[in-house]
Amino acid sequence: MAQRRVLGMVLAGGEGKRLWPLTADRAKPAVPFGGIYRLIDFVLSNLVNSELGRLVVLTQYKSHSLNRHISINWRMSSLLGDYVTPVPAQQRLGPKWFAGSADAIYQSLNLIYDENPAYVVVFGADHVYRMDARQMIEQHIGSGAGVTVAALPMPREQSASLGVIRSDDGRMVDEFLEKPADPPGIPGDPDHVLASMGNYVFTTAALLDAVRRDARNEDSNHDLGGDVIPALVAAGEAQIYDFTTNTVPGATERDAGYWRDVGSIDAYHDAHMDLVSTRPVFDLYNSSWPILSTSPSLPPAKFVHGEPGRTGSAIESLVSPGCIVSGGTVRRSVLSPAVKVHSRSEIEECVLMHGVDVGRGAVLRRAIIDKGVSVPPGVVIGLDHDADRARGFHVSPEGIVVLGKGQVVPTD
Repeated sequence: MAQRRVLGMVLAGGEGKRLWPLTADRAKPAVPFGGIYRLIDFVLSNLVNSELGRLVVLTQYKSHSLNRHISINWRMSSLLGDYVTPVPAQQRLGPKWFAGSADAIYQSLNLIYDENPAYVVVFGADHVYRMDARQMIEQHIGSGAGVTVAALPMPREQSASLGVIRSDDGRMVDEFLEKPADPPGIPGDPDHVLASMGNYVFTTAALLDAVRRDARNEDSNHDLGGDVIPALVAAGEAQIYDFTTNTVPGATERDAGYWRDVGSIDAYHDAHMDLVSTRPVFDLYNSSWPILSTSPSLPPAKFVHGEPGRTGSAIESLVSPGCIVSGGTVRRSVLSPAVKVHSRSEIEECVLMHGVDVGRGAVLRRAIIDKGVSVPPGVVIGLDHDADRARGFHVSPEGIVVLGKGQVVPTD
């Protein structure tokens, strides 16, 4: 396959309401993940590791932090003509924003015309996984299909947030249902559904025809999963790529085929917990297929105090550069850069973002603390929190307490 014949389009314009308050002032793909990364780093790393070098990122809501991250961190070789560039809604067709993911592509057709690729890879921007996209592209080219949809089995109870595929032969898409309440199970396995990953490979002619027809349909919601893919299914032009067959260099038996949609607070927290065990469910330490990003220029993490009762420790945790653990205990948690943990503090199953300061003797259980929040000494947050003191915090259905940027921690 000649990678020059392929254009990568990353859809990064979603509002991310289910991740509020983490998306209160940033785009969903710009939400930090795994200490030193942003969510968008996973899809961009997969595409770049797959030797796809011409990538456009379609942005819309609260896009400044995302644009800045891409512009600073994702610089490709201009000598080879490679690039990763954010593209906001250009309003080429009038003063309107993107009406949906299909409309985002329709309003950005000039990007396809400029490159004139034979195939267009359209991937979502906010999932955690590793994938060699070349294997999916090669299957698509060999099949002659209009679109290939990457899919994998997922528990049936998660179908309300996913695109679900019905396939009688496991090869062609017979029906595509966006977030169905009563989805069809996998034949022989009714407890699981065949879920779309939101990753597509299109033959360019098929994509252009599909989004143009969708744009003329006044009854359409102009959504890829809700409108364009079902139309291609009806035309017999949609096939399945089985993600579980994808092989990535350096993958372990434990994390092969791993994919998580982190669209909710609970899923976001659970995906972080997948990173921290001795044998992680998803291993960030795979140098053969690295997740690429650029960390801020900070000194190494530091653990201080050796006296009994003041020794700082971090167990089954990720500790980023610039962190100072000054006598507290951190268990099964992820500390982003420049987090400070003071004496006698206890942190368990937490995600602490850049610059969080946990005061002396504070206790955090199953909490997500956004950038720059200070937790005063002695405050308890999480499963053990006092309901009155936690008033005003966001609490997820699973009981995870989330402090958004700028929220104030109540004290006595």
